[in-house]
Amino acid sequence: MAKSVKKPVLNERAQVLLRALVTRYIRDGQPVGSRTLAQEGELELSPASIRNVMADLEDMGLIKAPHTSAGRVPTVQGYRVFVDTLLKIEPLTVEATLRLQREFMKPQECSVPDTLLQVSSLLSEITHLAGVVMLPKRESQALRHVEFLPLSDRRVLVILVVNEEEVQNRIIHTTRQYQPAELQQAANYLNAAFAGKDIQQVRASLLNEMRDTRCLMDSMMQMTIEVADKAFISTHTLSGDYVLSGQTNLMNAAEVSDVDKLRQLFAAFNQKRDILHLLDQAVNAQGVQIFIGEESGYDMLDAYSIVTAPYQADGAVVGVLGVIGPTRMAYDRIIPIVDITARLLGATLGQH
Repeated sequence: MAKSVKKPVLNERAQVLLRALVTRYIRDGQPVGSRTLAQEGELELSPASIRNVMADLEDMGLIKAPHTSAGRVPTVQGYRVFVDTLLKIEPLTVEATLRLQREFMKPQECSVPDTLLQVSSLLSEITHLAGVVMLPKRESQALRHVEFLPLSDRRVLVILVVNEEEVQNRIIHTTRQYQPAELQQAANYLNAAFAGKDIQQVRASLLNEMRDTRCLMDSMMQMTIEVADKAFISTHTLSGDYVLSGQTNLMNAAEVSDVDKLRQLFAAFNQKRDILHLLDQAVNAQGVQIFIGEESGYDMLDAYSIVTAPYQADGAVVGVLGVIGPTRMAYDRIIPIVDITARLLGATLGQH
Protein backbone atom coordinates (compact mmCIF):
# COMPACT_ATOMS: atom_id res chain seq x y z
CA MET A 1 0.00 0.00 0.00
CA ALA A 2 1.75 3.11 -1.29
CA LYS A 3 4.80 4.30 0.57
CA SER A 4 7.26 1.88 2.07
CA VAL A 5 8.64 3.37 5.27
CA LYS A 6 10.33 1.89 8.28
CA LYS A 7 7.61 1.33 10.86
CA PRO A 8 8.21 1.55 14.60
CA VAL A 9 7.82 -1.65 16.57
CA LEU A 10 4.79 -1.40 18.86
CA ASN A 11 3.96 -3.68 21.73
CA GLU A 12 0.43 -5.03 22.01
CA ARG A 13 -0.72 -2.30 24.39
CA ALA A 14 0.54 0.46 22.10
CA GLN A 15 -1.09 -1.19 19.08
CA VAL A 16 -4.45 -1.42 20.82
CA LEU A 17 -4.27 2.18 21.99
CA LEU A 18 -3.19 3.55 18.60
CA ARG A 19 -5.96 1.63 16.86
CA ALA A 20 -8.52 2.98 19.35
CA LEU A 21 -7.25 6.55 19.04
CA VAL A 22 -7.22 6.59 15.23
CA THR A 23 -10.62 4.89 15.01
CA ARG A 24 -12.13 7.38 17.45
CA TYR A 25 -10.60 10.35 15.67
CA ILE A 26 -11.81 9.15 12.27
CA ARG A 27 -15.31 8.76 13.69
CA ASP A 28 -15.59 12.02 15.66
CA GLY A 29 -13.03 14.37 14.13
CA GLN A 30 -11.99 15.66 17.57
CA PRO A 31 -8.62 15.27 19.39
CA VAL A 32 -8.73 12.19 21.60
CA GLY A 33 -7.67 12.42 25.24
CA SER A 34 -6.61 9.74 27.73
CA ARG A 35 -9.90 10.05 29.61
CA THR A 36 -11.85 9.32 26.44
CA LEU A 37 -9.66 6.32 25.63
CA ALA A 38 -10.03 5.01 29.20
CA GLN A 39 -13.73 4.62 28.50
CA GLU A 40 -13.00 2.24 25.62
CA GLY A 41 -13.80 -1.24 26.89
CA GLU A 42 -11.07 -2.82 24.74
CA LEU A 43 -8.23 -1.07 26.57
CA GLU A 44 -8.80 -1.91 30.25
CA LEU A 45 -6.12 0.62 31.22
CA SER A 46 -6.15 3.47 33.69
CA PRO A 47 -5.93 7.07 32.39
CA ALA A 48 -2.40 7.27 33.85
CA SER A 49 -1.25 4.16 31.97
CA ILE A 50 -2.88 5.47 28.81
CA ARG A 51 -1.06 8.78 29.17
CA ASN A 52 2.25 6.95 29.43
CA VAL A 53 1.57 4.92 26.28
CA MET A 54 0.39 8.05 24.45
CA ALA A 55 3.63 9.77 25.40
CA ASP A 56 5.55 6.88 23.85
CA LEU A 57 3.44 7.07 20.68
CA GLU A 58 4.08 10.80 20.49
CA ASP A 59 7.82 10.26 20.86
CA MET A 60 7.63 7.82 17.94
CA GLY A 61 5.93 10.49 15.81
CA LEU A 62 2.67 8.54 15.47
CA ILE A 63 0.40 11.04 17.26
CA LYS A 64 0.61 14.73 18.05
CA ALA A 65 -1.17 17.43 20.03
CA PRO A 66 -2.90 20.02 17.82
CA HIS A 67 -2.26 23.49 19.23
CA THR A 68 -2.90 23.52 23.00
CA SER A 69 -5.45 20.71 23.00
CA ALA A 70 -5.19 18.09 25.73
CA GLY A 71 -6.11 15.43 23.17
CA ARG A 72 -4.04 13.86 20.43
CA VAL A 73 -4.57 13.23 16.72
CA PRO A 74 -2.75 10.78 14.41
CA THR A 75 0.12 11.96 12.25
CA VAL A 76 0.68 10.75 8.69
CA GLN A 77 3.04 8.13 10.11
CA GLY A 78 0.37 7.12 12.61
CA TYR A 79 -2.19 6.68 9.85
CA ARG A 80 0.33 4.63 7.88
CA VAL A 81 0.93 2.21 10.77
CA PHE A 82 -2.82 2.03 11.34
CA VAL A 83 -3.62 1.30 7.68
CA ASP A 84 -0.79 -1.18 7.11
CA THR A 85 -0.88 -3.20 10.33
CA LEU A 86 -3.87 -2.37 12.54
CA LEU A 87 -6.79 -1.77 10.22
CA LYS A 88 -9.67 -4.22 10.21
CA ILE A 89 -11.30 -4.11 6.80
CA GLU A 90 -15.07 -4.22 7.07
CA PRO A 91 -17.06 -6.06 4.40
CA LEU A 92 -19.30 -3.88 2.29
CA THR A 93 -22.83 -3.45 3.53
CA VAL A 94 -25.48 -5.37 1.65
CA GLU A 95 -26.92 -2.06 0.45
CA ALA A 96 -23.61 -0.85 -1.00
CA THR A 97 -22.86 -4.23 -2.60
CA LEU A 98 -26.26 -4.42 -4.27
CA ARG A 99 -26.01 -0.86 -5.51
CA LEU A 100 -22.65 -1.48 -7.13
CA GLN A 101 -23.87 -4.67 -8.74
CA ARG A 102 -27.02 -2.99 -10.05
CA GLU A 103 -25.04 -0.14 -11.59
CA PHE A 104 -22.67 -2.47 -13.41
CA MET A 105 -25.43 -4.84 -14.51
CA LYS A 106 -27.14 -2.09 -16.50
CA PRO A 107 -26.87 -2.41 -20.29
CA GLN A 108 -23.66 -0.65 -21.38
CA GLU A 109 -24.73 1.39 -24.38
CA CYS A 110 -22.59 4.47 -23.75
CA SER A 111 -18.99 5.10 -24.76
CA VAL A 112 -16.03 4.15 -22.58
CA PRO A 113 -15.41 7.76 -21.42
CA ASP A 114 -19.09 8.11 -20.46
CA THR A 115 -18.93 4.81 -18.57
CA LEU A 116 -15.88 6.00 -16.63
CA LEU A 117 -17.58 9.29 -15.79
CA GLN A 118 -20.53 7.31 -14.40
CA VAL A 119 -18.12 5.22 -12.31
CA SER A 120 -16.46 8.32 -10.85
CA SER A 121 -19.90 9.69 -9.94
CA LEU A 122 -20.84 6.35 -8.39
CA LEU A 123 -17.69 6.31 -6.25
CA SER A 124 -18.42 9.85 -5.09
CA GLU A 125 -22.03 9.11 -4.22
CA ILE A 126 -21.25 5.96 -2.25
CA THR A 127 -18.25 7.34 -0.34
CA HIS A 128 -19.37 11.00 -0.07
CA LEU A 129 -15.85 11.94 -1.19
CA ALA A 130 -14.34 12.74 -4.59
CA GLY A 131 -14.30 9.88 -7.11
CA VAL A 132 -11.56 9.78 -9.74
CA VAL A 133 -11.09 7.46 -12.73
CA MET A 134 -8.05 7.57 -14.98
CA LEU A 135 -8.99 7.16 -18.62
CA PRO A 136 -7.49 4.12 -20.38
CA LYS A 137 -4.00 4.61 -21.71
CA ARG A 138 -3.20 3.98 -25.33
CA GLU A 139 0.24 3.31 -26.68
CA SER A 140 -0.58 4.87 -30.03
CA GLN A 141 -3.32 5.92 -32.40
CA ALA A 142 -2.67 5.08 -36.01
CA LEU A 143 -4.16 7.38 -38.62
CA ARG A 144 -6.34 5.47 -41.10
CA HIS A 145 -8.21 8.30 -42.80
CA VAL A 146 -8.97 12.00 -42.28
CA GLU A 147 -11.55 14.33 -43.81
CA PHE A 148 -12.04 18.08 -43.40
CA LEU A 149 -15.46 19.68 -43.97
CA PRO A 150 -15.83 23.48 -43.94
CA LEU A 151 -18.29 25.10 -41.53
CA SER A 152 -19.19 28.75 -40.98
CA ASP A 153 -17.14 31.28 -38.99
CA ARG A 154 -13.70 29.82 -39.81
CA ARG A 155 -14.57 26.43 -38.35
CA VAL A 156 -13.73 23.02 -39.80
CA LEU A 157 -15.27 19.65 -38.96
CA VAL A 158 -12.54 17.02 -38.66
CA ILE A 159 -13.48 13.36 -39.19
CA LEU A 160 -10.70 11.03 -38.04
CA VAL A 161 -10.59 7.26 -38.45
CA VAL A 162 -7.91 5.83 -36.15
CA ASN A 163 -6.60 2.36 -35.34
CA GLU A 164 -9.01 -0.14 -36.86
CA GLU A 165 -12.45 1.42 -37.10
CA GLU A 166 -12.70 4.08 -34.39
CA VAL A 167 -14.19 7.33 -35.67
CA GLN A 168 -13.53 10.62 -33.88
CA ASN A 169 -15.21 13.91 -34.78
CA ARG A 170 -14.09 17.34 -33.60
CA ILE A 171 -14.48 20.97 -34.64
CA ILE A 172 -11.41 23.17 -34.97
CA HIS A 173 -11.07 26.95 -35.48
CA THR A 174 -8.77 28.16 -38.24
CA THR A 175 -7.11 31.51 -38.98
CA ARG A 176 -9.21 32.04 -42.11
CA GLN A 177 -12.18 30.53 -43.92
CA TYR A 178 -10.96 27.67 -46.13
CA GLN A 179 -12.68 26.53 -49.31
CA PRO A 180 -13.85 22.89 -49.71
CA ALA A 181 -11.27 22.28 -52.43
CA GLU A 182 -8.44 23.46 -50.19
CA LEU A 183 -9.53 21.18 -47.35
CA GLN A 184 -9.90 18.25 -49.73
CA GLN A 185 -6.39 18.81 -51.05
CA ALA A 186 -5.01 18.87 -47.48
CA ALA A 187 -6.84 15.67 -46.57
CA ASN A 188 -5.62 13.92 -49.71
CA TYR A 189 -2.02 14.81 -48.86
CA LEU A 190 -2.28 13.60 -45.25
CA ASN A 191 -3.99 10.34 -46.23
CA ALA A 192 -1.41 9.59 -48.91
CA ALA A 193 1.67 10.55 -46.87
CA PHE A 194 0.78 9.41 -43.36
CA ALA A 195 -1.90 6.68 -43.38
CA GLY A 196 -0.94 3.98 -40.89
CA LYS A 197 1.43 6.19 -38.88
CA ASP A 198 1.00 7.34 -35.29
CA ILE A 199 -0.94 10.59 -35.18
CA GLN A 200 1.33 12.32 -32.70
CA GLN A 201 4.34 11.41 -34.84
CA VAL A 202 2.54 12.84 -37.87
CA ARG A 203 1.88 16.09 -36.02
CA ALA A 204 5.49 16.33 -34.81
CA SER A 205 6.80 15.65 -38.31
CA LEU A 206 4.63 18.37 -39.83
CA LEU A 207 5.60 20.92 -37.18
CA ASN A 208 9.29 20.16 -37.70
CA GLU A 209 8.85 20.62 -41.44
CA MET A 210 7.10 23.94 -40.86
CA ARG A 211 9.94 25.13 -38.61
CA ASP A 212 12.70 24.05 -41.02
CA THR A 213 11.26 25.20 -44.33
CA ARG A 214 8.83 27.98 -43.38
CA CYS A 215 10.21 30.46 -45.90
CA LEU A 216 10.04 27.97 -48.79
CA MET A 217 6.64 26.51 -47.96
CA ASP A 218 3.75 27.18 -50.30
CA SER A 219 0.32 28.27 -49.03
CA MET A 220 -1.22 24.80 -49.47
CA MET A 221 1.37 23.20 -47.22
CA GLN A 222 1.02 25.92 -44.61
CA MET A 223 -2.73 25.42 -44.61
CA THR A 224 -2.32 21.63 -44.33
CA ILE A 225 -0.03 21.99 -41.35
CA GLU A 226 -2.42 24.39 -39.60
CA VAL A 227 -5.46 22.15 -39.86
CA ALA A 228 -3.47 18.98 -39.12
CA ASP A 229 -1.88 20.52 -36.04
CA LYS A 230 -5.23 21.55 -34.60
CA ALA A 231 -6.96 18.35 -35.66
CA PHE A 232 -4.37 16.01 -34.15
CA ILE A 233 -3.45 17.90 -30.98
CA SER A 234 -6.33 16.42 -28.93
CA THR A 235 -6.36 12.90 -30.31
CA HIS A 236 -5.07 11.48 -27.02
CA THR A 237 -8.11 12.48 -24.98
CA LEU A 238 -8.33 8.84 -23.88
CA SER A 239 -4.78 8.88 -22.54
CA GLY A 240 -3.12 10.86 -19.80
CA ASP A 241 -6.38 12.21 -18.45
CA TYR A 242 -8.97 11.46 -15.80
CA VAL A 243 -12.57 12.20 -14.86
CA LEU A 244 -13.45 13.52 -11.42
CA SER A 245 -16.74 13.75 -9.55
CA GLY A 246 -17.79 15.03 -6.15
CA GLN A 247 -14.86 17.35 -5.46
CA THR A 248 -17.24 19.69 -3.60
CA ASN A 249 -17.62 16.91 -1.01
CA LEU A 250 -14.11 17.79 0.14
CA MET A 251 -15.37 21.17 1.33
CA ASN A 252 -17.36 19.37 4.01
CA ALA A 253 -14.30 17.80 5.64
CA ALA A 254 -14.20 19.29 9.13
CA GLU A 255 -10.44 19.43 9.56
CA VAL A 256 -9.79 20.88 6.12
CA SER A 257 -10.48 24.46 7.16
CA ASP A 258 -7.52 25.95 5.31
CA VAL A 259 -9.16 27.71 2.37
CA ASP A 260 -5.83 28.25 0.63
CA LYS A 261 -5.09 24.51 0.79
CA LEU A 262 -8.48 23.73 -0.71
CA ARG A 263 -7.93 26.31 -3.43
CA GLN A 264 -4.57 24.71 -4.27
CA LEU A 265 -6.19 21.30 -4.48
CA PHE A 266 -8.92 22.52 -6.82
CA ALA A 267 -6.24 24.18 -8.96
CA ALA A 268 -4.45 20.82 -9.11
CA PHE A 269 -7.68 19.20 -10.26
CA ASN A 270 -7.86 21.71 -13.10
CA GLN A 271 -4.20 21.35 -14.10
CA LYS A 272 -4.38 17.55 -13.68
CA ARG A 273 -0.62 17.03 -13.99
CA ASP A 274 0.14 16.29 -10.32
CA ILE A 275 -2.91 14.07 -9.79
CA LEU A 276 -2.06 12.14 -12.95
CA HIS A 277 1.47 11.60 -11.69
CA LEU A 278 0.10 9.92 -8.58
CA LEU A 279 -2.33 7.80 -10.58
CA ASP A 280 0.50 6.76 -12.91
CA GLN A 281 2.41 5.45 -9.89
CA ALA A 282 -0.52 3.20 -9.04
CA VAL A 283 -1.01 1.75 -12.55
CA ASN A 284 1.59 -0.98 -12.14
CA ALA A 285 0.93 -1.62 -8.46
CA GLN A 286 -0.68 -4.77 -7.18
CA GLY A 287 -4.10 -4.15 -5.66
CA VAL A 288 -5.14 -1.18 -3.56
CA GLN A 289 -2.63 1.65 -3.06
CA ILE A 290 -2.98 4.40 -0.46
CA PHE A 291 -1.20 7.77 -0.48
CA ILE A 292 -1.63 9.45 2.90
CA GLY A 293 -1.11 13.20 3.24
CA GLU A 294 2.46 14.29 2.59
CA GLU A 295 3.33 10.85 1.15
CA SER A 296 2.01 12.15 -2.18
CA GLY A 297 4.89 14.60 -2.40
CA TYR A 298 2.55 17.51 -3.16
CA ASP A 299 1.85 20.24 -0.59
CA MET A 300 -1.77 20.71 -1.64
CA LEU A 301 -2.47 17.06 -0.74
CA ASP A 302 -0.99 17.21 2.77
CA ALA A 303 -4.45 17.05 4.35
CA TYR A 304 -5.82 14.38 2.00
CA SER A 305 -5.49 10.70 1.21
CA ILE A 306 -5.94 8.95 -2.12
CA VAL A 307 -7.09 5.33 -2.22
CA THR A 308 -6.59 3.73 -5.64
CA ALA A 309 -6.88 0.40 -7.42
CA PRO A 310 -5.92 -0.51 -11.00
CA TYR A 311 -8.59 -1.76 -13.38
CA GLN A 312 -8.13 -4.08 -16.33
CA ALA A 313 -9.49 -4.67 -19.80
CA ASP A 314 -8.85 -7.92 -21.64
CA GLY A 315 -6.48 -9.06 -18.91
CA ALA A 316 -4.23 -5.99 -19.02
CA VAL A 317 -4.16 -3.03 -16.63
CA VAL A 318 -5.29 0.06 -18.54
CA GLY A 319 -6.03 2.59 -15.80
CA VAL A 320 -6.63 3.40 -12.17
CA LEU A 321 -9.67 4.50 -10.20
CA GLY A 322 -9.98 5.73 -6.67
CA VAL A 323 -11.25 8.11 -4.04
CA ILE A 324 -9.78 11.38 -2.76
CA GLY A 325 -10.73 12.50 0.73
CA PRO A 326 -9.37 13.84 4.00
CA THR A 327 -6.75 11.79 5.82
CA ARG A 328 -9.48 11.27 8.42
CA MET A 329 -11.46 8.97 6.11
CA ALA A 330 -13.06 5.63 6.96
CA TYR A 331 -10.34 3.47 5.35
CA ASP A 332 -12.04 0.25 6.47
CA ARG A 333 -15.07 1.16 4.34
CA ILE A 334 -13.38 2.99 1.46
CA ILE A 335 -10.78 0.32 0.61
CA PRO A 336 -13.26 -2.49 -0.25
CA ILE A 337 -15.46 -0.06 -2.23
CA VAL A 338 -12.49 1.00 -4.40
CA ASP A 339 -11.27 -2.58 -4.79
CA ILE A 340 -14.62 -4.06 -5.83
CA THR A 341 -15.45 -1.13 -8.13
CA ALA A 342 -12.15 -1.66 -9.99
CA ARG A 343 -12.95 -5.34 -10.47
CA LEU A 344 -16.50 -4.62 -11.68
CA LEU A 345 -15.28 -1.93 -14.08
CA GLY A 346 -12.72 -4.33 -15.54
CA ALA A 347 -15.42 -6.93 -16.14
CA THR A 348 -17.63 -4.30 -17.78
CA LEU A 349 -14.88 -3.04 -20.10
CA GLY A 350 -14.21 -6.62 -21.13
CA GLN A 351 -17.73 -6.75 -22.54
CA HIS A 352 -17.36 -3.56 -24.62
